[in-house]
Amino acid sequence: MAVAGAGTAVAAGAALLGGAGAAGAATPGKSSPTAVPEQAKTPLVAYVRDAHTGEVCVMVDDREVIVHDKELAARIARVVHGGN
Repeated sequence: MAVAGAGTAVAAGAALLGGAGAAGAATPGKSSPTAVPEQAKTPLVAYVRDAHTGEVCVMVDDREVIVHDKELAARIARVVHGGN
């Protein structure tokens, strides 16, 4: 996953993925994929710019962060267009 604006993108990705890839216990030394960073206290908005390329735009405060994550984009697209 290519990320611009690491802290916010990580918080957004964790919130949007909601546990994808969280099979079993967390790897020692790493936080759980569903753990939200302490600094993630303000609302954020995310939208998929291109589900096929995995481009997701996340907006928080006065910033816009672009995340390239095909799995995340596909999960969001399936919520809207069916297919779980």
